[in-house]
Amino acid sequence: MRVGKLTALTAGAALLLAGCGGGDAAGGTGENALPGVDQFLNAPCPEAGVKPATDKEFTYWSMWTADEPQGKVLQKAFKCFQEKTGVKVDVQWLGRKAYTQNLVPALNTDAVPDLFDQDVSKVGAAIMTPGGTQSVDDVFAMKVGEGDKTVKDVLSPSSYDFPQNKDREGHNFMVPYTIQSSAWWFNKDTAGDVQQPKTMDELIGLFDKAKTDGKSAISLDGDIPFYNMYFYTQLAERYVGAGGLYKAATDKTGQTWKTEPGFLKAATETAKLPKHFIDGWDAAKFPQVQQRWADGDSRFLYVGSWAPSETREYLDKQGAGTKINYGSFQFPMPAGATHDTVEQMSIGFSVTKKAKHAEAAKAFIAYFLNKDLLSGIPAVADNLVPRADLAVPDDLKQVKAALDDPKKEHVLQYDGIDGIAGGKWQTDVFDPADIALLKGQLTPEQFVDQLAVKGAEFWKNQG
Repeated sequence: MRVGKLTALTAGAALLLAGCGGGDAAGGTGENALPGVDQFLNAPCPEAGVKPATDKEFTYWSMWTADEPQGKVLQKAFKCFQEKTGVKVDVQWLGRKAYTQNLVPALNTDAVPDLFDQDVSKVGAAIMTPGGTQSVDDVFAMKVGEGDKTVKDVLSPSSYDFPQNKDREGHNFMVPYTIQSSAWWFNKDTAGDVQQPKTMDELIGLFDKAKTDGKSAISLDGDIPFYNMYFYTQLAERYVGAGGLYKAATDKTGQTWKTEPGFLKAATETAKLPKHFIDGWDAAKFPQVQQRWADGDSRFLYVGSWAPSETREYLDKQGAGTKINYGSFQFPMPAGATHDTVEQMSIGFSVTKKAKHAEAAKAFIAYFLNKDLLSGIPAVADNLVPRADLAVPDDLKQVKAALDDPKKEHVLQYDGIDGIAGGKWQTDVFDPADIALLKGQLTPEQFVDQLAVKGAEFWKNQG
């Protein structure tokens, strides 16, 4: 999932369907249908903790489509909200391109929604930065319909209280309802006893064993730039910690890439991985290679926590009765690294600066965080939520354990470098160097040098 100005959509924004559990799997009725879907959809509506005093409607532009699992959860919430408050929700199901193709162009008009959703990096870069959002600090004091419990009471602080969720005045501009992370995925039934590797040598050993077993080691849909980003950024974060990549990317001289030795070390480790990629990784079109993993052609897949939802959907549509017993693990600490990191991305609601019905929009945010409604995200969409007291899907328990590990240092996905300059720094500077490193067209030293040179050129051209 990518941030981008209207002029810089590129493949990342166009390929948002590559993440976030797109599709209809969780609501399906096939071999891979999730338990609890019907139970959630048919459960009674909870009471609202806040009822708008004046607003009788509000508009919402959704990053989902109506037939996606998340869309089904939200539709129930809208029905319940109207039943309990009398407020109607005028929703447009616009999909992942909504914030760039619809919302960004509308910011200078009065035709903006009251409420919209996206991940925090994209909202920050494309909507908040040009002044398109308003503070949602007041939402955190609103009751969610569970006695006196407020939004602040039920949300995990790490899901919202971080610098990238602050506007220029220091106010929160987004309230999360979904949490994503990333991991190495494998099928427990076919991969054998796979334990969390403690070193990069142990990780490479898993790849070598896959080859011995007659499998390709790693599936990668190389036509998606932000899938290619995972490898280097995951390793670099373990050397430089939270904020380290962002600091280097925003250094207008570009020299931080060369003066911080962790960046070259991370590139050296990254360069060891491509020989284990599945044949055709850089020529196929998503989701062909991911589907090859689901079919068992390869042993491992590194993507976000939406992997089970997406691959389950694919297998369900195949209709062959095939199932995956999902297992996952995190990147190990490379030699000399000192930051035991885990990435996190918050997806949530924001209210536009020009919202005509902000009162109702904010009341709905609080209502959706009620446990009886938010439970639909794990139950129907097979995703994680920012409430610690709700069920964790079996597929995601290892990811959730990493997120909850108090010894780990939380880092915003890609350390937020995908949101710099509305996404243009990534597309203009990082992506060309990254794909060249993965293809062996640049050595680790040349990769770091190119980031330094091209980064300095980029900032000079920004004025």
